[in-house]
Amino acid sequence: MLFKSSSLFALSLCACDAACQITKTINWSPCTQNGTLPIECGTLTVPLDYVNTNSTATLDLQLVKLSAVKRPKKGSILFNPGGPGIPGRDFIAGSVAPSLLIATGGYHDLIGFDPRLAPLLNSSDTAIGSTWAAKTVFAETCYKNAREIGELVGTGYVARDMMQIVDALGEDGLLRFWGFSYGTALGETVAAMFPHRMDKVVLDGCLNPHLYYAGIDVEGVTDSDKSFDGFFTGCVAHPEACKLARDGLTPADLKQEFYDVLYSLKYEPYVARIDGNATVLDYNVVKGIVLSALYSTSTWPILAAGLHGLVVRNDTELAALVSLQLGIPGGAFPNEGPEAYLGGIRASDVRFRSNNLTSLYPLLEQFFAKSQILGDVLSANLLTYAQWPFRAKGGYTGDFRVKTKHPILFVGSDRDALTPLVSAQNASADFEGSVVLQHGGYGHTSLGQPSLCTAKTIRAYFVNGTLPAPGTKCEPTFGLFSSTTAEQELAPIANFTKRTLGRDEGDEDALLSAMVRLSTWD
Repeated sequence: MLFKSSSLFALSLCACDAACQITKTINWSPCTQNGTLPIECGTLTVPLDYVNTNSTATLDLQLVKLSAVKRPKKGSILFNPGGPGIPGRDFIAGSVAPSLLIATGGYHDLIGFDPRLAPLLNSSDTAIGSTWAAKTVFAETCYKNAREIGELVGTGYVARDMMQIVDALGEDGLLRFWGFSYGTALGETVAAMFPHRMDKVVLDGCLNPHLYYAGIDVEGVTDSDKSFDGFFTGCVAHPEACKLARDGLTPADLKQEFYDVLYSLKYEPYVARIDGNATVLDYNVVKGIVLSALYSTSTWPILAAGLHGLVVRNDTELAALVSLQLGIPGGAFPNEGPEAYLGGIRASDVRFRSNNLTSLYPLLEQFFAKSQILGDVLSANLLTYAQWPFRAKGGYTGDFRVKTKHPILFVGSDRDALTPLVSAQNASADFEGSVVLQHGGYGHTSLGQPSLCTAKTIRAYFVNGTLPAPGTKCEPTFGLFSSTTAEQELAPIANFTKRTLGRDEGDEDALLSAMVRLSTWD
């Protein structure tokens, strides 16, 4: 699957003796992650194993902080950009840092942390049978390499790490959090485990927690085909911005043309020669590229140009398609980390196990029937879960029916290819008093197709605790295949200064530009 990050987090392990004590505070110091803003770095030592009280082993969590620019300060907000396993430090300290301050109102310190995990090994997906065999080897290799810590990297432990951070911050003892995609499963878990310690919690692009832990999330592909259909509809509606559009072709025609070409690649992969290098484009590669593009509508013109190159066998145009393999814009990923991350965290969390490939076929068929574009891609996760040798310790085993100290704000998009609106609605049903804000855009999470309405609602929640009325729906501000460039929309915040970040909440231009910047985070 897909993942983009500039760093991998390695656990720093030791035993607690005179040279290594569990710290209760974070010592912040200036660091160089972002040269334009006052970013501080810190380390917090936490137990490696929360369940085994006889264990003295610890690990060091790596954190970054971007300080509030307005007064009075309203505490800190922790972030998880998804994954599982994406380093949160990169999200806070990267190019989108000023945008995050604007998006949250500027009154909070913003905290990014790298979640505990065990990078192990990558693998690849081919046909079901060979994939099953590859997953067997992968699982056995992981067990050999990480058997001492493989059960200590699950979401339940990350939730405890978060509360250790909250305690070490020395504020009011309450968690403020914005989680995207997998970060919503983490948020649901920490909220269920510590409901009395939740302040403002935004869960954006929601996973159904019951299906997440079951490991059989067919619900997740509910809107995948609807999302991909929007690509073809938007293309025909805006032919000036969509290379794939041609006179006389309907959205249905373009969709059929795509699938005809895609299925031909199963038997006759195409070798493109781009910049002097040969690149094989087969069924799996192209499906993975489409998955990449479904995260953010900002990539759809690029996808269209690349698919046109595939149709007419134009290698120059295919360079655009191949470029989407290198990374995906948007900072929220559901389960598309390297396989080590998917295995180390999510596969350890889920209950599903099987040693019989034949028994999986009925489950795989459910995915295939639910979505033509992503059913086979995302169902491959089952082959990892089935054979995973570790079960996460300290996981949440309750029913998620809790009342948090402050109601949670769920954000669900009704055209999200990976985390459908119904999952947000089902998750919200468990948390008393919570509200679902319906985001009417395409792409993954509310960042996939920015909306000023959504942005203002989230900011008001963080700043004032204001929840939207039940049933509120926000439409995206920009249409599909918009002729307005990202540079034009980013103009109001092109030159970030402390004065810019301290603007009044009524400055809608800066807020909208911040959301555009976040939608193109890489």
